[in-house]
Amino acid sequence: MSKRNLFLVMFAGLAPFAVPAMAADLVSDQTYSDPAYNWSGTYIGGQVGTSSSGFPNPFSSRSGWQFGGQVGTNFQSGPFVYGAELDGSYSKGTKHKLDDGAELKRTWTGAAKVRTGISLDKTLLYGTAGYSMTKVKPGGTVASGGKWEGGYLVGGGIEQAFAGNISTKVEYNYVNYGDVDYTLRNGAKRSEDLKSHTVKLGINYRF
Repeated sequence: MSKRNLFLVMFAGLAPFAVPAMAADLVSDQTYSDPAYNWSGTYIGGQVGTSSSGFPNPFSSRSGWQFGGQVGTNFQSGPFVYGAELDGSYSKGTKHKLDDGAELKRTWTGAAKVRTGISLDKTLLYGTAGYSMTKVKPGGTVASGGKWEGGYLVGGGIEQAFAGNISTKVEYNYVNYGDVDYTLRNGAKRSEDLKSHTVKLGINYRF
């Protein structure tokens, strides 16, 4: 990973922690009553979505559906909610179309993220940042074998709580995996800056 990407990963990981502090300064002179709903606790859930190297259009030839799960924990202080999450998914059909008929396909993906947001009672608005890894398989005219690639992740979403500790969410993730090297069948070596855009729907159960 380049120094530029490393800096962005560090910035993305630290930025969410700065949001509650800045928001606290904005409301420090105001009277605030704790929300009726408390987001604190450990949760587990599932997700389904669509992912692409471009805009995540599920009907695009380079987009694919994905499904997976997540586990995480939340802490709440006044209106501010923060925590960490691990998620994993399997994608089928997500392609990065390159020059000369080359393709790189993503299958397994995992991510470690921090989340921070503001609670509006049973509605949570949040941002997320972290590090993601994906398994890349050759396709088209690519001859090199599959391997794991990693890069920084940023995104955000909205989560809605219901009775019985159940909540649903819509989340967007952008991941930049940096320069990925590959070899064509004719022996030519290439490098491509891989990116992904993912929109997913999830459901969580909090303990």
